Amino acid sequence: MAAQSTSNTFAALARRISSVEGRAFGSSRRSLPRPAHYQRFFGTSVCRSAESAAAERQSAGSHPTGDNGLRNALLALAAVSVGANLYMWSSRADSSSRDNAGGKASSSSDYSYNDPQLSFHYGSKQDFEKAIAELKAYFSKSSANGSWEDHVSTEEDDLERRGLDENGHRSSAEGTMPSVVVFARDTPDVQAVMRISNKYKMPVIPFSGGTSLEGHFVAPFAGISLDMSRMDQVLAFHPEDGDIVVQSGLGWEAINKYCSDQGTSLFFPLDPGPGATIGGMISCGCSGTNAVRYGTARGEHFLDMKVVLANGEVIQTRGGGRARKSSAGFDIGKIIVGAEGTLGIVTEATLRLAPKQPASAVAVASFPNVEMASKTVNEILLKGVPVQCIELLDDVMMQNINQSNMCGRTYEEKDSLFFKLSGGEAAVAEAKQSIIDAAVKFGSQRSSIEFETDEARAAKIWEGRKAALWAVIANNQGEGMKVWTTDVCVPISSLPRLVRESQADFRASGLPGTAIVGHAGDGNFHALIPFNASDPEEAARTEKVVARLCERAQSLNGTCTGEHGVGLGKVEFLPNELPDSTIRTMKAIKLALDPHNLLNPGKLYPDSSAKK
Repeated sequence: MAAQSTSNTFAALARRISSVEGRAFGSSRRSLPRPAHYQRFFGTSVCRSAESAAAERQSAGSHPTGDNGLRNALLALAAVSVGANLYMWSSRADSSSRDNAGGKASSSSDYSYNDPQLSFHYGSKQDFEKAIAELKAYFSKSSANGSWEDHVSTEEDDLERRGLDENGHRSSAEGTMPSVVVFARDTPDVQAVMRISNKYKMPVIPFSGGTSLEGHFVAPFAGISLDMSRMDQVLAFHPEDGDIVVQSGLGWEAINKYCSDQGTSLFFPLDPGPGATIGGMISCGCSGTNAVRYGTARGEHFLDMKVVLANGEVIQTRGGGRARKSSAGFDIGKIIVGAEGTLGIVTEATLRLAPKQPASAVAVASFPNVEMASKTVNEILLKGVPVQCIELLDDVMMQNINQSNMCGRTYEEKDSLFFKLSGGEAAVAEAKQSIIDAAVKFGSQRSSIEFETDEARAAKIWEGRKAALWAVIANNQGEGMKVWTTDVCVPISSLPRLVRESQADFRASGLPGTAIVGHAGDGNFHALIPFNASDPEEAARTEKVVARLCERAQSLNGTCTGEHGVGLGKVEFLPNELPDSTIRTMKAIKLALDPHNLLNPGKLYPDSSAKK
């Protein structure tokens, strides 16, 4: 495990525990009174043991490995957790003693702790300039040609590419861009960037494919845009074990091409969309059209990750192991997935691959309305039909596809379901009949259902689904026009109501061109809303419609984002969805690993102090 780490990492983290505890469980301006048993544990046992161990390692001239780095991070998180439990337990005990002394019954709600606050205090302009100079010096020294110019850029085009998100309507706060773009080549480069970032308190914003839709990679506090796109190598391939080790800047499409070129039937089943790379897929907890069969990034697709922490230390979430399962400790990788680059920067990952099935088919069926299409989905799923994808496209979306002329064919302009099936030939044949029976039962005309097992003809049907987003964009190219893309997710049974009420809202708000495409098999849908960004009133209406869509999904026991992530775009909706205690826990972990809030600040964690 090639992990370079500092010998005093745990000691430093342990010394920060009291600071983190103060912010997480009390006032940031004063220390909380602690019972004696709490002081004994935190004041002596943890910090003294950690500092003594660090001193012993230093005196012995030892250097901790990546495994020690992982252990240290785990111990620091454990200390935060233990501290929280001790504080809350002691609060209950003290409250119980007081109440019992007064003859009153105690209550488990007699304690509380305050919201931990993230820091948004960064270096000065002069500090940032010094950091950029050190970055240039590092790459001049480490580059084969002795030049930093291929690795560090302050060119306006490079800054703008990373200061405006793909939607174009969520620019950085007050129009700020990153101060500099750094193109990393490997894990040591990322470590160097984080150490310089720490020295000058300069934020670091990871960037790779640039396909994020919720402002994940913009720079509301300026800083370093760390471009990982050159970290695109396959490091090891183990077809006999069904796994592959890659750098995080490699895209899922390139991985699948590599597996095919090696003559295997293996592939990586997560497919969030063209251009997405492994680092972003991990960070946003992605899914895609295959989620019905293969699940999401939060499953068991990532066997191991190499992660650079905010202090420049490297951890490996499973220590470099490739076992298909492990019960050795809790899975630290699970807190990296979906953390949106705020806890650490993924530089390498070991991916679990899946075998392609011997037979496949594609189908499309149209319905009188969304309710009938959704009932078809429920029937198919409850019967256990082996579908790989079930995609819902509403009538507005089908009109857009036909209007764009992208597919070389036309489709019925009705609410439609697109299916992909895979498995053995007998299973696919049985699934075909089940799909046809369910579709006809809920209003689809048998003669209009298309079903293809031939690979070329099946691909032609599926082109309609692939063209959905691009068709809406192509049809809305007027001056000032943009397409706001957002997603929500609800229990499958609530999908018809969500779509029906949202369509009515789009029309009532003067946005009748809004098209819907959804992963109906898991209750997730995307709204593609064309609007005139140069018209402030229309832009404001669009933003309000998106807000109501998120709130509507949450009111139906759903989520404001099924797969796009939170970023800047949906951070305001998180408190409506997650309990305060959950958000406080998230922030406590963030503070333990990134006390200066250097990693992707302003994203994911609701915090009023992040607003300028």
